[in-house]
Amino acid sequence: MNADMLKYLLIGGSALFAVILVAFFIINKKLSSSEVRQIKKLQVSTKEKSFSLEVLYQKLYIIYLKTPFLKRYLLKIRRRLAILNVDDEYLTRKQASKILTNTILIIIPLAIAIIVITHKNLLLMCMLLIFELFMVDTFIDGMVDKLDNKLLTEQIEFFSEIRHAYHEFNMVEEAIYQVAQDDEKPEMSRQAEKIYEVLISNDPEGELEKYYDIAPNSYLKEFAGISYLTKEFGDRKVDNSSLYLKNLNNITQEMQLEILKRDKLDYTFQSLSVIAILPMLAIEPIKNWAVSQFSFTQDFYNGKNGMIVQILLLIVTFVCYILTRKLKDNGSTAMNTKNTENPWQEKLYKNPIFKKIIDLFIPRQGTKEYVRLKTKMKEAASKDKLEWLYVNRLLLCITIFIVSVFLFGQLHQIVINNVYTDPTVDHNIVGQMQEKDTKDAMKLTESDNQYIRYYRGNTTVNQEEIEEIMKKGKINKDYINSRDGEIETAAARVLGKIKTVNTEKMQWFEILLAMVFAVVAYNAPVWMLIFQAKMRQLEMEDEVMQFNTIILMLMKIERVNVEIILEWLERYANIFKEPISKCVNNYESGPWEALEQLKEDVTFQPLIRIVESLQAAVEKIPIADAFDELDTERDYYQEKRKESNERLISRKGRIGKLIGFAPMVILFVGYLIVPLVFVGLTSMTESLNSMSTM
Repeated sequence: MNADMLKYLLIGGSALFAVILVAFFIINKKLSSSEVRQIKKLQVSTKEKSFSLEVLYQKLYIIYLKTPFLKRYLLKIRRRLAILNVDDEYLTRKQASKILTNTILIIIPLAIAIIVITHKNLLLMCMLLIFELFMVDTFIDGMVDKLDNKLLTEQIEFFSEIRHAYHEFNMVEEAIYQVAQDDEKPEMSRQAEKIYEVLISNDPEGELEKYYDIAPNSYLKEFAGISYLTKEFGDRKVDNSSLYLKNLNNITQEMQLEILKRDKLDYTFQSLSVIAILPMLAIEPIKNWAVSQFSFTQDFYNGKNGMIVQILLLIVTFVCYILTRKLKDNGSTAMNTKNTENPWQEKLYKNPIFKKIIDLFIPRQGTKEYVRLKTKMKEAASKDKLEWLYVNRLLLCITIFIVSVFLFGQLHQIVINNVYTDPTVDHNIVGQMQEKDTKDAMKLTESDNQYIRYYRGNTTVNQEEIEEIMKKGKINKDYINSRDGEIETAAARVLGKIKTVNTEKMQWFEILLAMVFAVVAYNAPVWMLIFQAKMRQLEMEDEVMQFNTIILMLMKIERVNVEIILEWLERYANIFKEPISKCVNNYESGPWEALEQLKEDVTFQPLIRIVESLQAAVEKIPIADAFDELDTERDYYQEKRKESNERLISRKGRIGKLIGFAPMVILFVGYLIVPLVFVGLTSMTESLNSMSTM
């Protein structure tokens, strides 16, 4: 490198250093200015200084979304919360992550408790852990229901504020907008803003129909619909009061009744699910206590019979738990969170091989079986397709058959293992065996095991042959110097064990039993539909009472006709949705004939009376005159509604208690009291017979 090049480099480096130094002083001067200091101060004051749960829940949401098993539950929660939160993605993610996290924090300690209690019984432990998965839905539904109930409570306060705002502005949309600015109730404010956007849109009727599909409960649908009708047709005075405000009062009363109903149902069923589950956790402690206090019960609890009772108890507990949930949730207005577009049943049915197999069992359209099943699904308000129902039936059938065969094999193996491992005693012991007695009994068991292994599989062996080999000491030397009576007793005992080991194998009738269980499992989904339909029948009177309230709100609004009333009834119907939808579709071809067909399709007398009044309003008299008793006897219908809810909750409570306490009764009676009494009496009889023989 020459001198000129070095000189230029030094000059360039010095100039660059000077520029950097000047820039540093300029930037430093700007940073020390008052505006920058103020910005820094604001940043420091708003910066999160401690651990933030908000950020944690957002991060956990991403983790759950990437975790295969947890993703299913997260999306299920999200589908329901998205309706409540109306496009608030941040809040939806936070609440979904929080609910799933709380559920995990409950489930994990429970799983640890199950493992600790039942670690010696692997079969019981596996069944309990599998059953625990079904409990996740209960925890999730309970947490989401709290948010749903919170929104319902906020609606009552919201409607109260709407009344004051309406008096001030005398315009529906302005009153809703004014109250929607309240930040203290964000859940309700979001719904109010959505309704306001619907009312001021260019196509309010179309937007209203879209809102009906996403509204979290029927009361917001009613409020949105009444607000739209009032905005379109105007308000009017009825008995010197605003018709719009009177309708708001009617909706408020409906919500108050619903809140009371939910609170009472929650109070009635709050402990029944726990009571139905607790017996499973008590199986192993009761077994350990009974064996430690009464050693003669060891053969029962560690043997085939004890395992059969355990399995029966688990099945009953599972069935009672599912029925209790169905019974409680049947009357809820909660949204259906199941993925009804592309569930796993649909994915399985799309497979060409499985589709061909499943189609062999699905009845053809038009057959009696097809009509019967479709009717049951409609009566139960099932959102599933008939194909999905048969996917569930076939998978349940196959699974139960395989599990039954496996359990029968396990029962045989348990008996064989007990023969090889249980201490051998010649008398029944009350209490726990002493250590010396246990060692002696185990030595006798090991001695017997040598003969069992020698003769295992030999079905022609007899007692004389065993006595002969014992005397010769061919297998072991334990009986060479024994008396003939001792050898005879030992040979009889060993022969009994050999026969047990040789005969404990799968029998033809056990395969038949497994097939019977599979048939029961195949029909179980259909029986569940029947149960749901029966429970829904309890809700019929309550739904007709809601119809009366809707008609009461609509009948005094000008330009409202029978067709509009039917469309509203269809929108809010649940149990009677199918026949009312059919009536709406047939209405244009003949109103009277469509209503007459509706009368034939329903058998519930109070609904038939409503249809008859609608028929009168079609041709003869105005709607207000056809339903004048709803207005004049409003107080009577309110009291009748309360009494109906009381009867409904009382009936559900009685059925729920009967179902919920069934596992507890089986636990104490079938697993504790009966074995103690029966095995105790049997052992006492054997002891007395032995004493009399001696």
